[in-house]
Amino acid sequence: MLLLGIDIGTSSIKVSVVDADTKQVVVATQFPETERTIRSLQPGWAEQSPLQWWEDVKQAIAKANATKKYDPKNIRSIGIAYQMHGLVCIDKNKNVLRDSIIWCDSRAVSIGNKAFEQIGAANCLSHLLNSPGNFTASKLAWVKQYEPEIFAKIDTILLPGDYIAMQLTGERTTTISSLSEGIFWDFKNNQLSEEVLNYFGFDHSIIPAIKDTFSEHGKLLATVADELGLSPGIPIAYKAGDQPNNALSLNVLHPGEVAATAGTSGVIYGVSDQLTSDKQSRINSFAHVNHTASINSIGVLLCINGTGILNSWVKKMTGAASYQQMNDAAKKIQPGSEGLQIFPFGNGAERMLNNVAAGSSFQHINFNIHGPAHIFRAAQEGIAFAFRYGLDIMRENGMHPSIIKAGKANMFLSDVFTEAFVNATNTPVELYNCDGAVGAAIGGGIGAKIFSEKEAFAGNNLLQLVEPTNDNPYDELYEKWKDQLNTLLQTI
Repeated sequence: MLLLGIDIGTSSIKVSVVDADTKQVVVATQFPETERTIRSLQPGWAEQSPLQWWEDVKQAIAKANATKKYDPKNIRSIGIAYQMHGLVCIDKNKNVLRDSIIWCDSRAVSIGNKAFEQIGAANCLSHLLNSPGNFTASKLAWVKQYEPEIFAKIDTILLPGDYIAMQLTGERTTTISSLSEGIFWDFKNNQLSEEVLNYFGFDHSIIPAIKDTFSEHGKLLATVADELGLSPGIPIAYKAGDQPNNALSLNVLHPGEVAATAGTSGVIYGVSDQLTSDKQSRINSFAHVNHTASINSIGVLLCINGTGILNSWVKKMTGAASYQQMNDAAKKIQPGSEGLQIFPFGNGAERMLNNVAAGSSFQHINFNIHGPAHIFRAAQEGIAFAFRYGLDIMRENGMHPSIIKAGKANMFLSDVFTEAFVNATNTPVELYNCDGAVGAAIGGGIGAKIFSEKEAFAGNNLLQLVEPTNDNPYDELYEKWKDQLNTLLQTI
């Protein structure tokens, strides 16, 4: 018996086929091989085409099937992970009305800030656990204000994973976890937020049917099954945002457990059993995958928009042949990059900086000293320092991880970054062989009741434990970096 996991990332679609008995990956593919672009019509805007996501999903599944390493007809459930906070607007015929306004888009910041003030900070933080910020509800309010002709045609709004599930099943559903990340969920009253809907003037009917995360979100349509080479009627049994899903894949499900990821964006994600919120909404609290009406399971999320995207930009700008080449060169440079400092905040407004779009910058470049290898190292150190800055905010809010779990993927493939992360945060990291598509497949297995939550992680073996070094220069380096950041922020 096989499980199919689909991860709708910003850069590409990843697909994994997992053996339900052994929990081992049979095939893992992605499409496209090169990174999909983000469409930015104006500074601070970020859009992608949902139709392109769907085409890429089909291509990724076809690519997996083409390996001939498994029989597609043996797939028994599908799970979906997706980039969080995106807005997909569809009409009554399930047609997409505009490109998706995705997670790193910051056009609605002022709309969300005004809502935070007028609904009331105390009300927002106690009921929504967040400011409306530039999340999905505020993005929809932007459409209502600036594209009224499109808003008038909206029948339903969906998150990216909801949209792909609709394409697979014809059904429009969502989850409490998804609604909470869009800032539509009232945690105190355990229902859709009347304050948010009334304030923005949204009708209840635009919200799709609400299902449990681990449940059937529809069955695979016969026409779609035929196109994908799969069996009709397979349940889509799990949907979750990429960060809750990453935590699931690492078996981070209980209070006090913490996960991290460093892809296009960077995240530290801790689980709490309290309805917790940051007074400035610099970190955010959403319903975790196992949150229910009777048991609080809250994912406390630090998000840094500009992380791996900085590393990708550096690779393009320097013409480096590969990330491995960059990492090898960076290893030859001493910690601190001989004074070069890089700030990774060039991918929209950063929540942990109070929604300031600080931009990326390079500081203290010396033309006689610094070369590409220094830039490679300084970029990775700058990303690690951004994580430390955010983790300190989480510590202010009562989360003190003794260990952080991460998949050995993306930035954590780099020894330089991993060393800088561990030493800058002064927190050990456990690395596992997992990714978003595998987590989605496992989630689908739980949702389809193929195995229990406990059984799901039987094969989740530790690959590597990385601990802070005794001779750690990163505390001092971080303080210098933070001082320079604070100086920069004062000029904005």
